[in-house]
Amino acid sequence: MQNMDFTNSVQYHYEKFPPKDLNYNEIVNSLLKATDALARYDQMLKNMHNSEILLAPLRNQEAVISSRMEGTISTMDEILKFEADNENDSEKVKNVRSEVFETILYQRALLNAQKAMIDGYPLSQHLIKTLHQQLLSFGRGAQKSPGQYKVEQNYLADKIKQKVLFTPISPEKLNDGLEKLFSYIKESSDPILIKTALMHLEFEALHPFQDGNGRIGRMLITLLLWSSGTISEPHFYVSGYLEEHKDEYIDTMRNVSENNNWDAWCIFFLNAIEKQAIRNLEIAESIKNLYEEMKHVFSDTLSSKWSVNALDYIFTNPIFRNNRFTSKSGIPGPTAARFTRMLLDKELLRTVEESSGRRPALYAFEPLLKLVRV
Repeated sequence: MQNMDFTNSVQYHYEKFPPKDLNYNEIVNSLLKATDALARYDQMLKNMHNSEILLAPLRNQEAVISSRMEGTISTMDEILKFEADNENDSEKVKNVRSEVFETILYQRALLNAQKAMIDGYPLSQHLIKTLHQQLLSFGRGAQKSPGQYKVEQNYLADKIKQKVLFTPISPEKLNDGLEKLFSYIKESSDPILIKTALMHLEFEALHPFQDGNGRIGRMLITLLLWSSGTISEPHFYVSGYLEEHKDEYIDTMRNVSENNNWDAWCIFFLNAIEKQAIRNLEIAESIKNLYEEMKHVFSDTLSSKWSVNALDYIFTNPIFRNNRFTSKSGIPGPTAARFTRMLLDKELLRTVEESSGRRPALYAFEPLLKLVRV
């Protein structure tokens, strides 16, 4: 950190977590609005005939946005193309941009954490270290001690202006800080959205890893809301709002350490939950409307009892290889091959890559992609 300006660096709030005197009179209105919006979002998911149609694009959006906030730039189309090719072995990964695979690792790490918790593992230090190891197992992060807590002081800085903005907890005090945090998560009787707000802020202020703290901290929001039963499935993500309000997000967190202003942070976070839940409802509504419209269009175009199978596969995999469609959609192979030709003729599918040698053609379902690109 040579030549960096520490003049306005805010220090970690030693001995101030958890806060003892939140002003609920200030917070309660935001708390009620966020609770109501999140409950409506969760109820909508429960009512959907095939919620995977919505959840698949939301998961991809979260991975792209949360990674982008840390400087890892990839697109929805790149992620979906990777999934279409199902590149699981390291030899094939060599042909993929490292930033795309780092974003895929975000998805995989979160999914693996969810599976571990279904198997009975608690939200714990062991779980977040495993999450971190998976998240940083490839690309730039692989050189930054995956799965290991920091052993040197780290900083949050504006590298362009050469200014240090925040100095997290020292490595010597980190274990005590983490024990306090996870005891709070386990034992506190605070309302769950308040607990989630404080958990997220404290994790980011501890900044326990050399790299990847922002992404792990945003995963923990989803995991805590789900493990507490606040959402019935682990599929609520708030990175979209936090990215749009990134300066306010960072400034409000710094303000806690600088001025002990926990109330303002809670209000900001609750507002993020409310607005993101409302936006997710709107996205769900637009996807549901498109699905209903396309149900008629596919039926008229394909004139087959398999038309809904085709629709469900394409909605869940809006970029796909033709061989995967013919083998995985549940439709007889020759019928599926005929469907792709008919959908291309009607311009419902777009050819991304023509077939070449043994490599099948790659198709995109543009009507859905237009709704969910970020």
